[in-house]
Amino acid sequence: MEFHYEVIVIGAGHAGCEAAAAAANLGSKTLLITMDMHKIAQMSCNPAVGGIAKGQIVREIDALGGQMGIITDLTAIQYRLLNQSKGPAMWSPRSQADRQKFSEKWRSTLENTDNLNIWQDSVVHFLIENNEVQGVVTSMGATFKAKCVVLTAGTFLTGLIHCGRTQIAAGRISEPASYGLTEQLKELGIRTDRMKTGTPVRIDGRTIDFSVMTVQGGEDDFHKFSYLDFKPRPLKQRDCFITHTNEKTHEILRAGLPDSPLYNGQIKSIGPRYCPSIETKIVTFADKTQHQLFLEPEGETTQEYYLNGFSSSLPLDIQLNALKTIRGLENAVVYRPGYAIEYDFFDPTQLHHNLESKVIKNLFFAGQVNGTTGYEEAAGQGIIAGINAHINCHGGKPFTLSRNEAYIGVLIDDLVTKGVDEPYRMFTSRAEYRILLRQDDADARLTPKAYELGLAKKERYDLYVEKKKEVERIVDFIENFSIRANLINDFLEKNGTSALKNGCKLVDLVNRPQLTIKQLSEGIAPLKAALDKIPNRKEEITEAAEIQIKYKGYIDRETMIADKLKRLENIQIKGRFDYSTLQSLSTEARQKLTRIDPETIGQASRIPGISPSDINILLILMGR
Repeated sequence: MEFHYEVIVIGAGHAGCEAAAAAANLGSKTLLITMDMHKIAQMSCNPAVGGIAKGQIVREIDALGGQMGIITDLTAIQYRLLNQSKGPAMWSPRSQADRQKFSEKWRSTLENTDNLNIWQDSVVHFLIENNEVQGVVTSMGATFKAKCVVLTAGTFLTGLIHCGRTQIAAGRISEPASYGLTEQLKELGIRTDRMKTGTPVRIDGRTIDFSVMTVQGGEDDFHKFSYLDFKPRPLKQRDCFITHTNEKTHEILRAGLPDSPLYNGQIKSIGPRYCPSIETKIVTFADKTQHQLFLEPEGETTQEYYLNGFSSSLPLDIQLNALKTIRGLENAVVYRPGYAIEYDFFDPTQLHHNLESKVIKNLFFAGQVNGTTGYEEAAGQGIIAGINAHINCHGGKPFTLSRNEAYIGVLIDDLVTKGVDEPYRMFTSRAEYRILLRQDDADARLTPKAYELGLAKKERYDLYVEKKKEVERIVDFIENFSIRANLINDFLEKNGTSALKNGCKLVDLVNRPQLTIKQLSEGIAPLKAALDKIPNRKEEITEAAEIQIKYKGYIDRETMIADKLKRLENIQIKGRFDYSTLQSLSTEARQKLTRIDPETIGQASRIPGISPSDINILLILMGR
């Protein structure tokens, strides 16, 4: 049988769910194809969302009108805002989630999204004519025609699991791998390679001695992922726990290295640098006598615990014997061992910034198939791919985000400009403008764009407008309200900061590192009255105003630098040069510019191996 859609999304992981929801909510008739409807938005590895820079991505997805932040808030069993001892550019939200409820909530959301259907099956072939995708064929013999297709197959393409010398063809544990698509795309000129990732043991909590471990509790305040106005975290909140490996643990692990797929030649693909397996840690950091481990609950009521920091592909007996040397885990019983998985990915430098293939028109790639790792990086790509698949169906300019607008923009620009030689993970250090890309202001950066696009709805836009208005009112009040020294000095000394010799503007006190707006409102009645007029989300708005005041100098300076560099992003060079003939460029520059074919001078300047002198030559040639 033959069915007709506008957008087809292959794979219902974090990228596929956001892509399908975005395309459907924008109005495209959308089909999401998944092998198993019970595994939608499965948390294949740790049961958590967010973290350093990843939390900022989730807030950006939410500001754009995506779903990940909302679903995380509703299924969280612990919330923490990381890095609060540092500046707000480093603050990163993170939640432990109930793995099963997270998946169930995603399924419910998708099943009740207008314009969206779900089909349980495996895609085995693309329909492609004249280098333009026309649809897909499934293993059950169904043909689905569509204007655009988004591939978000995660780790399923030729997936191969390793546990010691045991190998199992699978996309995830107990789930079949997918075959055929990689070979077809390779024949059409899309470059492909293999990557590796892994996951640790899952432990029965009844067999863990938590009393000898360090408790890591959550936070119960106003912070959450979504900018929508609702009370987060309705589920019971649970603690995490910290323990450590030791030299006995490492001794057992080292004895298993000859049977480790990572070291016996069994795995030849690229593994993650920033989330290494425990066997990689003991080899790379041979001088370390211990490594920190986190026990994270998998759900609100389950006994299953995830041992963060103990990812491994070592043989089963080595994993279990090493586990029993760890404090608190001496009697541990596991649900399943850790394993590594190899899978196919595609060279992301063959993509445009809207994540459409440069080789096959209307075919989009998002998630781990682009060489990334992490639910958040996948979801960020997914929402951009879904938006642009809709645009390709209905007309309009490609929707892209620049490096000074979003971490999602940094992520995609890094992928399509630099490519990947290891699984890509987002960090705040990857962003040149991280003071502009804070977790508190993603709505200010992105919600107006998403509202104009039609993805962010009026409720979300009105909340943003109200917040913006109230933040401006509070900032204006603080900048213009005068304080007399004799009325505030007692309060200042009680709060551990020096007294005033003369009166000053309230903003001078807010700028003191020892003081906050909330503290000052307890000693300054007019400030308290101004804050009490905030109709909703008082704490969120007060925090946003305080960040704008305290970090104004940094924000203004970074905005100025970004505006200057934006000039290079506006100089279009795609299609203007035959780089192979430009002998004034270095050989490396000619080769890389030909392969990547950058859109702008700005993108060209970020290609590894392109020197400032190469950029100057291109600018001179553009002038001619």
